[in-house]
Amino acid sequence: MHDAERDRAADDPGGDDPGGEGAGGEGAAADAEVAAIERAMVALRRSAARRTPARRAERQAGAPVPGGAAFDVLDVVEAAEERGEPAGVREVADALRVDQPRASKLVAAAVQAGHLRREADQTDGRRTLLAVTPDGRELLETVHTFRRAMVARVTRDWPADDRAAFARLFTRFMDDFGAAGGAPGTD
Repeated sequence: MHDAERDRAADDPGGDDPGGEGAGGEGAAADAEVAAIERAMVALRRSAARRTPARRAERQAGAPVPGGAAFDVLDVVEAAEERGEPAGVREVADALRVDQPRASKLVAAAVQAGHLRREADQTDGRRTLLAVTPDGRELLETVHTFRRAMVARVTRDWPADDRAAFARLFTRFMDDFGAAGGAPGTD
């Protein structure tokens, strides 16, 4: 059994009954908690869509910081590099859930901006891989530093145990959400 499945089984002895008595065994309380999580997800998505963090980062850095799908391409390639996996346009399209022509345009813009470079795949000459450039790495570090400072600021008055629990649970939630395809009933 996978660690996340073990955790779920321990946390949800009633099984897979979303919103019912099995969802934490509390029925209406579990429904309210799920609704609160959903509202928080919507608020987070709206904040990201408004580029609120990017605008704050721009004010701090004194220069434009790309956001949205353009910056998401860098995030995707960086994550693939960290996993030791190759990333091309197909992987960008899959990760961003866009079609390949849209992913190609986003990649081309990142290459044009000097944040990514194209490299030949040494194992498949027909394929082109993407790599983060030094300028792209600097941009990523600037944004990571800003994001971490925002999280630190938001959680600065939280007890250490709450911050640790949130880090564990939010990471677990995002892992499970991603594994479910981001939609209920798709697992």
